[in-house]
Amino acid sequence: MDYGKTPVRTFLDFRNTHLDDKVAPMWWLTYLWSMSKVKVLSFLMGLTVTFVIMASYILTWNNKGLSCTLLPVQFRPVVVLTSTASTDVSFGNNSIDMKLLVKIIASKLDYTPRKVPDEREILETDSHLFSVIPRQFLPGIKSPCWYKEYNASSSKPYRRNLYRLHSRKFRAVCDHLRVNFRQRLHYQNGKTFRLRCLPFFYIIGQPKCGTTDLYHRLLLHPEVKFNTLKEPHWWTRKRFGPLLVESQKRVPLEDYLDLFDLAAHNIQEVIRGHSSGDQRALQFITGEASASTMWDNRVLHSLHKDKDESEPPFLAQDFIHTVQPDAKIIIILRDPVERLYSDYLYFQRGNKSTEDFHQRVVESVQLFQSCLLENSLRTCVYNASLVESMPLRFGLGMYVAYLLDWLTVFHKEQILVIRLEDYAANLNGTLKKVFDFLDLDPLSEQQMATLINMPTSNSRRKEDVTLGPMLPATRNLLREFHQPFNHKLASVLDNKAFLWSNA
Repeated sequence: MDYGKTPVRTFLDFRNTHLDDKVAPMWWLTYLWSMSKVKVLSFLMGLTVTFVIMASYILTWNNKGLSCTLLPVQFRPVVVLTSTASTDVSFGNNSIDMKLLVKIIASKLDYTPRKVPDEREILETDSHLFSVIPRQFLPGIKSPCWYKEYNASSSKPYRRNLYRLHSRKFRAVCDHLRVNFRQRLHYQNGKTFRLRCLPFFYIIGQPKCGTTDLYHRLLLHPEVKFNTLKEPHWWTRKRFGPLLVESQKRVPLEDYLDLFDLAAHNIQEVIRGHSSGDQRALQFITGEASASTMWDNRVLHSLHKDKDESEPPFLAQDFIHTVQPDAKIIIILRDPVERLYSDYLYFQRGNKSTEDFHQRVVESVQLFQSCLLENSLRTCVYNASLVESMPLRFGLGMYVAYLLDWLTVFHKEQILVIRLEDYAANLNGTLKKVFDFLDLDPLSEQQMATLINMPTSNSRRKEDVTLGPMLPATRNLLREFHQPFNHKLASVLDNKAFLWSNA
């Protein structure tokens, strides 16, 4: 059959219809009118259905609420035209000019430091927090402790503590603390008081940088009386409850303070037994190691919903500094390239591969680039919608952006920044540096040997080790991306080791 010559009859083919010459034009107009009505009706029906779907979606969203407050920044994949001289990274139909992106990052890293909110504004955000914690702590005690009036009618301390519900170890501690609890209370002028303490120091980050290992080794120092939870996450997550996770209850300040009662009870025993004061025993300190404290401020933008700000008006350090201006801050960092891969291996569930990691890295770089082309660097670092849309916890390696904000409220001498690489290569020397920073007594050789020989905590799983290193292309991309951040970090800390140039 010759398909090229076969006539094809269409729906509007009126050949061989044998219509009368007068009737044909009228029939044609009638046909067009009927077709137009069908199209108009179809168009109106489509609009109606679209409207109903959008309205139901919006109503459902409003009823459920948001898991956290998203900042008003939209992200879309972008195509940056590349030159032959620059490093090209392709992903689907998009490409990234890495040299151009690095220049943009470097230029936007030179920004004016954040405006620290007035203390009055901070106090107004959480009146209960600042009514429980006084502005002055007990003299002669190294830990920040104070006496808080206690309701003597409360017969079951710790029973409703929300941390207790999720930690068997802390439940055991609570059971221990409940024994002779009333004997440890302080009575004065017909009132009953309870000794309360805050952490003396905070290990604030970053995740997958050795915070767990450092925490457990510090536990072995006789002057350190930790809480039993490494990561309470109170300052950044737990105190906000459903604002971050809809199904999560808000953890009261009192539950957080309970975590440090083991140290408080030890200090109280010294105060009661040695009225003249035993300075050595009163050097007990406590601390916590929530690795989210340095970076996770996703919820804090909601504290001022009336302000249309792309950057969070408050950060976790504003609250910690207000209640505890003399706090000691410890930060442990590692090569951000290796940190991201370790984070992927630890938190990613399901099928993991070096190819999958590479794809996620490129997508994350694209999303960050899209944000950075239209916003400040701090907006992109802290934006919740960007953080949640990325397939990796990509922003956590931009260390200097977070550090600069911590330096707006704490003095440089109050913050100790160490590298995981130095910690692993010279554990003895690094631990002594931490002890000196916390004003802890030096340990004997035997005690130090116990700390050094302790097994490494939270090391990489066997199945992740067999996956091998990341692809060379991924490593090169990440190293180039982090270069301006590392240069700025090394400059701020006046230490070229933070360039990670020999990694």
